[in-house]
Amino acid sequence: MKSSQPDTLDVVIARYLQRQRSLGRGYANEERILNSLYDFSKRAGSADLDQKIFQEWCKSHEKLTANVRRQRQRIARNFCLYRQRTEPSCFVPDPSHFPHRRPHALPVIFGPAEVARMLATAKALAPTAGSPLRSAVMRLAVVILYTAGLRRGELLRLTLADINLDEGVLRIHESKFHKSRLVPLSPDAHRELRAYLKKRLEPPFCASPKSPLLCNFSRGFRGYTGTGLSQGIQALFQSASVRSSDGRRPRVHDFRHSFAVQALLRWYRQDADVQSNLPKLAMYMGHVSIVSTAYYLQWMPDLAEAASHRFARHFGYLIREGAA
Repeated sequence: MKSSQPDTLDVVIARYLQRQRSLGRGYANEERILNSLYDFSKRAGSADLDQKIFQEWCKSHEKLTANVRRQRQRIARNFCLYRQRTEPSCFVPDPSHFPHRRPHALPVIFGPAEVARMLATAKALAPTAGSPLRSAVMRLAVVILYTAGLRRGELLRLTLADINLDEGVLRIHESKFHKSRLVPLSPDAHRELRAYLKKRLEPPFCASPKSPLLCNFSRGFRGYTGTGLSQGIQALFQSASVRSSDGRRPRVHDFRHSFAVQALLRWYRQDADVQSNLPKLAMYMGHVSIVSTAYYLQWMPDLAEAASHRFARHFGYLIREGAA
């Protein structure tokens, strides 16, 4: 006979995640957030969620930005709404108490000169006990992020098996939007990858095809964590004085913005057909459409100047004749 006792919180979370994934959603971030909520309530000695536990959990995120806190609270609320279908009396957070959404900071777009300074800084990095390949890893990370526009997570998940060194191609497995793709590297990036792998494949580093491309010793030949890579790159931004005109330091994700803008800038300067190339850029970046790609194409003076010069070359005579 089935017990009338309601399922425990962890069981309901597992069932919710299973349902969402059956609909084709990844829900890796949601799993992490909901498990942290469950662990928090467990440490607080509570068998279930209530207003007090939820508020204390939210308070533990006070150092995070308003948008990140709002996202986490919405994830928790969506789970509670799912649970409410079978448990009408369960706790559901009130969204009117969530932090207000703030406008995202504009990306910091940088170019070859800033990247050159970062590479010089990375070359001078000393190895550590936890990261004997520190200099080589940071140099390769800068090159791949800037020239291939990968997401941070895509770079971190690369294994040796994902590298076609002969062709200079990276294999990106199901990433955002559940899309897999092949990413051909530029000749310069291909050379950097060869140089890195020459060091990476030497003993005592693990050469198993499943081992991470960006390898360290921190946890016994484990790959870099998102935090570890971000901290290393932020140190390069700081040392190489990479900042916006108003003094803001870039985020790691701004590599992706800079990659997209620099691609557009090259096309304008090469007099290429920009509109027909946008779907190619979307495919290369792993987007489902050019609508997603357009988000990365920020206005900047160099881009406006290149577009204006191109317009003048093709149609300037119309303006001159009209003026005459």
